[in-house]
Amino acid sequence: MIIKTHTILIVDDEKSLQSVLKAKLIKENFSVLEAANGKDGLDLAISKRPDLILLDLIMPIMDGMTMLMKLRKDAWGKTARVIILTNLTDSTKVDEAKKHNSYEYLIKSNWKMTDLVNKIHECLKS
Repeated sequence: MIIKTHTILIVDDEKSLQSVLKAKLIKENFSVLEAANGKDGLDLAISKRPDLILLDLIMPIMDGMTMLMKLRKDAWGKTARVIILTNLTDSTKVDEAKKHNSYEYLIKSNWKMTDLVNKIHECLKS
């Protein structure tokens, strides 16, 4: 029996966080793709079609909200699973992310790695 490994795309310009996330997700048997800005993240998302995207909002070249809006215009991207992972606590950003069908909006300083992994499993089951 072949067990399909879920692929997760991490789109975040914070290298230290990206490497910690990647290590944890690989340990949890996920395949991991990485991008350091929204433009590269969008290109990777559309070409590789990951099972889930962890998306930061504040990044160079293209911010995460712009990436999310462009992703939703793509036929595949309309239903892609996205968890926003950011330091922005601005309620208008939360509302905007929800309007564009993000699964969850998590503030980086408010979660533990195990909570995030649980949220990822929950999202992938839905």
